[in-house]
Amino acid sequence: MILGIESSCDESALAVFDPDVGFCGEWVHSQIDLHREYGGVVPELASREHLEKFPILLEKVLACVQPNDLREIAVTSGPGLAPCLALGISLARSLGIAWNVPVRGINHLRGHAFSAFIGLHNKNPIQFHERLADLLPHLGLLVSGGNTLLFEIREDLAIHLIAQTVDDAAGEALDKGAKLLGLDYPGGALLEKHAIDGDPAWREFPRAFARKPEMRFSFSGLKTSLRYLLEKMSDDEVEDHFTDLCASYQAAVMDQLVAKSFQALDASSYCSLGLSGGVANNRILRSRFKELAQKESLPLFLAEPRHSGDNAGMIAFAAFMESHPHTIDKLQDHVVLQPSLKINEAT
Repeated sequence: MILGIESSCDESALAVFDPDVGFCGEWVHSQIDLHREYGGVVPELASREHLEKFPILLEKVLACVQPNDLREIAVTSGPGLAPCLALGISLARSLGIAWNVPVRGINHLRGHAFSAFIGLHNKNPIQFHERLADLLPHLGLLVSGGNTLLFEIREDLAIHLIAQTVDDAAGEALDKGAKLLGLDYPGGALLEKHAIDGDPAWREFPRAFARKPEMRFSFSGLKTSLRYLLEKMSDDEVEDHFTDLCASYQAAVMDQLVAKSFQALDASSYCSLGLSGGVANNRILRSRFKELAQKESLPLFLAEPRHSGDNAGMIAFAAFMESHPHTIDKLQDHVVLQPSLKINEAT
């Protein structure tokens, strides 16, 4: 079995993954309530919370699995908040020494990239790799509060970066837009909730690179556009059109994500399409991707809600994927998607 550890931001998470069965258990402690009053994650507070909660989560792990059943400990090694990452890595190293189990550092974004296939593995663990081979090359969109990446997973499981944001991530744009509209942290989910009753065509917010061939995303201009619009509107106008503002702002983000994904599909040949990351929970985005997959006659793989945000399950699963014989150990085009590293071998 593989023990996964995640602490890149404000979730303390542990998971135990059995390649022959699936997940034996997943445990997550969220810090949203702690950071809400600050309007964002405070690294010092987050790292202290990790230090307090990991021992409690570890007790739950040990109630389900024995250390001698583990073949490896996989821990998020980056990217993320340095003090938070340090807590998870320290825990992994300590357990590795105490239990005589090797420790592997997993790139957080590779965990997200592979997470769309966790559901496929759960359906039939024994035939997973055989079925996966028929789905490659795969085009995936990773969209979260800190990252927006369009990538492909090739037949050898190498990850190639196709496009990324040149400024803000899509999730960050949604959260900051929500903040401009006076919504609490985390704002993206609240923005989506209000947008349900609004008109997405009420305001034509800018879509960066909409008619240009550049494979990249940009959301900073969208935020600026919303700020300037709100400055021109009276409080009564904002109140009267609040849901329309939410819907049209959200639509501008989603349109850009879908348009560039379609552009990538049109430029090359893929056997499957995927969506992962925290923003993958957005119902509009999931619906748009289902439509896109149907239009292109491609199977669609959506990260399950519990594996779309920061979680240890995807970290353990990524370690499993990277242990496959076809996985290569070379840097693939961009540092954020570099393969994982061996942090230490227990002696």
